Amino acid sequence: QVKLVESGGGLVQAGGSLRLSCVASGRTFSSYAVAWFHMAPGKEREFVAAINWSGERTYYADSVKGRFTISRDNAKKMVDLQMYSLKPEDTGVYYCAAKFSPPYGDYRSYNYWGQGTQVTVSS
Repeated sequence: QVKLVESGGGLVQAGGSLRLSCVASGRTFSSYAVAWFHMAPGKEREFVAAINWSGERTYYADSVKGRFTISRDNAKKMVDLQMYSLKPEDTGVYYCAAKFSPPYGDYRSYNYWGQGTQVTVSS
């Protein structure tokens, strides 16, 4: 069992940056891959980025490549999403989620979810 809690959301101007954190509880956290999903108002959750259990492999949606960086610290049971050059279309709720194995892009395949953190990017 893994419990996930996100933090770090907020209001930022376009071009600004935010760092989201996902802190986990549970002894087996280091066995899970973790991903971030974005849910814009009125839309389904979309894949943003994922990192495998060891942190050696990362995956990004095309829309965030070069702007976002995902990282993890298994000792701290934490996965971060550093977001740069934010755009108004990045606005929405960001969720972290965990699962054992790929593929990572389909939100319906994840076992554990956090409650989400709101990101608002003003133009």
